[in-house]
Amino acid sequence: MAHIASSTQIHEHTVALPVLPWAAFAVQINKWAATRTPFFFMVDFEMKKPWAVELSKLYSNNPLVWFQFPEYNNLFSNRATIPSGIFFKKYPVDYAHYHMRFEKVMRHLKAGNTFLVNLTCKTLVQTNANWFDLFLACRARYKVYIPGMLMCFSPETFITIQQNTITTCPMKGTIDAAIPRAASTILNNAKETAEHVTIVDLLRNDLGRIASQVTVEKFRYLTEIPAGNKRLLQVSSRITGRLLPDLRQMPGEILTAMLPAGSVSGAPKPKTCHIIREAEDEDRGYFTGICGIFDGHALESAVMIRYLEFTPNGIYYRSGGGITAQSEPQTEYHEMIDKVYVPVN
Repeated sequence: MAHIASSTQIHEHTVALPVLPWAAFAVQINKWAATRTPFFFMVDFEMKKPWAVELSKLYSNNPLVWFQFPEYNNLFSNRATIPSGIFFKKYPVDYAHYHMRFEKVMRHLKAGNTFLVNLTCKTLVQTNANWFDLFLACRARYKVYIPGMLMCFSPETFITIQQNTITTCPMKGTIDAAIPRAASTILNNAKETAEHVTIVDLLRNDLGRIASQVTVEKFRYLTEIPAGNKRLLQVSSRITGRLLPDLRQMPGEILTAMLPAGSVSGAPKPKTCHIIREAEDEDRGYFTGICGIFDGHALESAVMIRYLEFTPNGIYYRSGGGITAQSEPQTEYHEMIDKVYVPVN
């Protein structure tokens, strides 16, 4: 890989993403998959602004997007040193604002219109760190940065495709690892268990539209992830299937069947997405959308959580969690705030 500019040369700038209508986007990535052309792609939660670019075009001094995936990155360095005295401050919405959104969701839950809704909010944040250095220093499985627009450091895999096998690993359930008996507390919590089961069932159904032999290979396993000055335990499951033969070179059709991601929407998905729109009263954009890489043979993608949005009115961290009929608003409010962090030790 050619040497890329130093972090001091990275400037915030407005970018024009090569957005396509959904049908044209699906056709484009199908063509690239058929010719084994590697590409990077990103899809917003509402599926209004998907885009893709040939992977080779992202290895330059001024790429459209900086990324770091387990097997691929276009960074000149995998880590940066964050000097002492750096702060990261968060200013969450007040509880009354959150509770108003929570009650809108709860009314639909009590009416039986949905079983589970992922509710999110914006939190204003400030830091005196260089954003690009902060991006380099973050520890996460998937990292994406578009200067002046967004930054994401996600721990959550959406789908991977290896040969004929498709896998999804939904995350649902979070607890502070420092809490006494944290692992047993979250694994034995009835509300958290019901929420996770709902999402696993939803993802099994989504996979069943495009794959056979759908199997939950691993159910409710724990992963410890860094969360700024603390560590979190995250509950995940691993679900696999064998792609139907006529879809093996058709990522456009696969994404059409699977999106939006079940772990960040809810069930039943179509109705729940309408409820999310009503409660949140704005588009999420690329937050809780997906990003991914096709390397010519395999595909790997991530859910865009742990997400910063750069706006003219400030920098906002977007976070949330699953709401069920058993949810307590104070608990959910504090979980939303706990998820506002930059994973730098």
